[in-house]
Amino acid sequence: MLRMSPPSAWLQRFAPNAPGRALDLACGSGRNLLWLAAAGWQVTGVDRDSAATAPLRSHAEIIDADIENVAWPLAGREFELVVVCNYLWRPLFDDIRAAVKPGGWLIWETFADGQQSIGRPSRPEFLLQRGELLRVCAAWHIVAFEDLFEAGVNPRYVQRVAARRPPL
Repeated sequence: MLRMSPPSAWLQRFAPNAPGRALDLACGSGRNLLWLAAAGWQVTGVDRDSAATAPLRSHAEIIDADIENVAWPLAGREFELVVVCNYLWRPLFDDIRAAVKPGGWLIWETFADGQQSIGRPSRPEFLLQRGELLRVCAAWHIVAFEDLFEAGVNPRYVQRVAARRPPL
């Protein structure tokens, strides 16, 4: 049995109730993927770390791909929910948006500018600029957005968006 780490609180707050097809991009060891699968979602996970994703194969479709260095492996596929957590690679913005079915949801949270002062990642290309996720979803319905510093045990600068793609 897999030990499930807690999923993203942002995902839990904004995931639609009606399960459908979900994509967990850069799924890692599967904390969000497993939560979605347990809630009845048909989940596809993508990650380059096949050792981390191996235990997830009985719960979801897993695509082993280094998406920063290969062609987008999900071309032509759409999902009711796309989740991106703690990952940023700007060349994929258009592919990620296209993976969200019209009327579907994009739930994205990752490190923002300022994070380099307190920890990883320190490379600016892996940090969102102020308001960047709002710009990525500019033509969509923004349900919620945060761009803030979270104090506490693991302080961090974070940016989050929950957005719905307009229906056709």
